[in-house]
Amino acid sequence: MLIESEATLEERLSQPWPVTIKTLGEYDGDILILGIGGKMGPSLARLIQRADAELGQRRRLIGVSRFSNSTLRHQLEIEGIQTIAANALDTAQVQALPDSEIVIHMTGMKFGTGTNPGLTWATNTLGPSKICERYPQSRILAFSTGNVYPLVPSHSKGCPEDTPLEASGEYANAAIGRERIFDYYSRENRTAISLLRLNYAVEPRYGVLHDIGKMVWNNEVINLAMGLVNVIWQGDANNLALCALSDASSPAQPINIAGAEIISVKSIADQFAHHFGKPPRFLGEEAPTALLNDGRAAHRRYAAPRVAVADVIHWTADWIASGKRSFNKPTHFQTRDGKF
Repeated sequence: MLIESEATLEERLSQPWPVTIKTLGEYDGDILILGIGGKMGPSLARLIQRADAELGQRRRLIGVSRFSNSTLRHQLEIEGIQTIAANALDTAQVQALPDSEIVIHMTGMKFGTGTNPGLTWATNTLGPSKICERYPQSRILAFSTGNVYPLVPSHSKGCPEDTPLEASGEYANAAIGRERIFDYYSRENRTAISLLRLNYAVEPRYGVLHDIGKMVWNNEVINLAMGLVNVIWQGDANNLALCALSDASSPAQPINIAGAEIISVKSIADQFAHHFGKPPRFLGEEAPTALLNDGRAAHRRYAAPRVAVADVIHWTADWIASGKRSFNKPTHFQTRDGKF
């Protein structure tokens, strides 16, 4: 079944799994989402609301962001989510945030790193340190990235959580720095933290699949050097992230959030070409290595992703061909040197 509208899309993205409902039922305190204005934040908040409704549980759900998009803030307020405009780099503003049993840290900076590396490092390290100092007794879900891992052989299953971290480029170094900050405070204050190494969330408005689909639709050349990718339906990614609350610990616990499939970029482009009825254009050949996460540990611990890549490609192809809204935020998944 196709996704006819953004309202239908948001409904699908915010469907809680039974195990997610069970996990959230173990905690009855407030939840604060820092960075709710990003691509995943609104649907994560709605997912929590729906899980709480199933539980018959009422808690305060607080969304924090700079809120450059006032329309989003108004919509969240209508939906019963308290919003606070704050800058995570401002100590006074962070200290003024309300207490919360659970803090979900979704802020970060990736794109623009090449022109402003100082801001990237500040956002990804100083911001987390201020949050950890404000919430030493809270349970923290800290979103990270698969970019903290090295490129691995394309025939592998990807990097498991015990892979030594190896940065390529300024952003990946800052992302490792972010994890080290969370780990330091987790040990220092005995704060229970899960580090969520995500690679890559997708839905029809953005993500690796959207990027490849748009390239096929626009007859653009697709570089095959980064020949393989992990992708995961954003709804599945948010469910897995919330399930990781049960494994937050001190020292901080890394958890890969990735799809069940590793799929080739060429195969993705060919599937979009079939939907669109137009041939894809390729450049180069697949390199022998790729940026890949092994998400199987989380799948065994919580549940396997429910939405297949082929389904998301189908939905995304229709979304693009119908001219529906795009976030216009390319992932630059092709990047192999870490320069964003």
